[in-house]
Amino acid sequence: MKKLLERILNRETVSYVIVGVLTTAVDYIVFAVVNEALKSGGMGVTESSSAATAVSWVAAVLFAYVANKLFVFRSSIKGFFPVFKEMVSFFAARLISGGIVLLLMFILVDKCSMNEYIAKVLTSVFNLVFNYVASKLFIFKKKN
Repeated sequence: MKKLLERILNRETVSYVIVGVLTTAVDYIVFAVVNEALKSGGMGVTESSSAATAVSWVAAVLFAYVANKLFVFRSSIKGFFPVFKEMVSFFAARLISGGIVLLLMFILVDKCSMNEYIAKVLTSVFNLVFNYVASKLFIFKKKN
C-alpha cells in the first residue's frame, strides 16, 4: 500500500493536480472577463457566454500546455516543428477528452437520469485521468 501511495503521490502527479487547479482558474477568469466585455458591448447573454467559453477554453488549454510542458512533464522538446507537433497533440487530446466528457454527460444525465452534479464529478475524474495518461504516454513521453 505504501509503494502504491508513493507511486501515485509524486512530484509529477501533485504538480499535475496543481496545474489543473490553475488551469481551471484561468478558464473561469478569462470566461468572466470576456463574457462581461462582450455583454457590455451589447452582445446578448447566450452569444456572449458561447464566445467567452470558446475563448476561455483556448486560453486554458494554452496555459495547460505550457505549464504541463515546463513544470509537470519537463519536456525538453525544442524547435518549431517538434514543439508545434507536441502542442497539436496536446490540443487534440483535450478535444477528444472534451468530446468524451460531453458524451458521458449526455448519457449519464439525459439517458440514465443521474444528478448532473454527480455526473459532473464523475466525468471530471475521468477527464483528469484521461488527460494525464494521454500527456504521459503520448504527448510528453520521455525518449529512451
